[in-house]
Amino acid sequence: MNKSLLAGLGIGIASAVTLSAVASGSLFESKPQFAEVLASTPVTETIKIPRQECRNVTVTHRKPVQDQHKILGTVVGAALGGVVGHQFGGGSGKKVATAAGAMAGGYAGNQVQGNMQAGDTYTTTEQRCKTVQESSTRTIGYDVSYRLAGQEGVIRMEKQPGKTIPVEDGKLVVNNAPG
Repeated sequence: MNKSLLAGLGIGIASAVTLSAVASGSLFESKPQFAEVLASTPVTETIKIPRQECRNVTVTHRKPVQDQHKILGTVVGAALGGVVGHQFGGGSGKKVATAAGAMAGGYAGNQVQGNMQAGDTYTTTEQRCKTVQESSTRTIGYDVSYRLAGQEGVIRMEKQPGKTIPVEDGKLVVNNAPG
């Protein structure tokens, strides 16, 4: 074969490849293979979980009153007051002293029984519960700001990306992003 034939063939093949590249536009246009990550912000949600919190408490109760009107204390006090009042005076003064002693004794007996009933208590231990809210926060994704071919955008991703995001056919490939 002739050298000039080989040279012509080589120039022809090179010309065809060059013309094909120019015609398809791929010679002058390079597609980016990665998008630059500008920022990555975690997206979180707060979950509130109710739970019971219980504690034992000592409670003082009043015993049920058997004699609400304090009749027993009044009667016993009046009787004792009458007996004591009867010891004083003479004649009709004895009757007045007995009546006054009965009235004063009745009042005193009523008050004594009231004080005794107020102090008649017992204690129990009771469980008191209340509902409290426990909060926990979890990351549900990342809002990622990126730059691709001079354009900026934001996308939500499940995993935090590295410094770049792969690009295929001009689109971000988010399922291959590092975690």
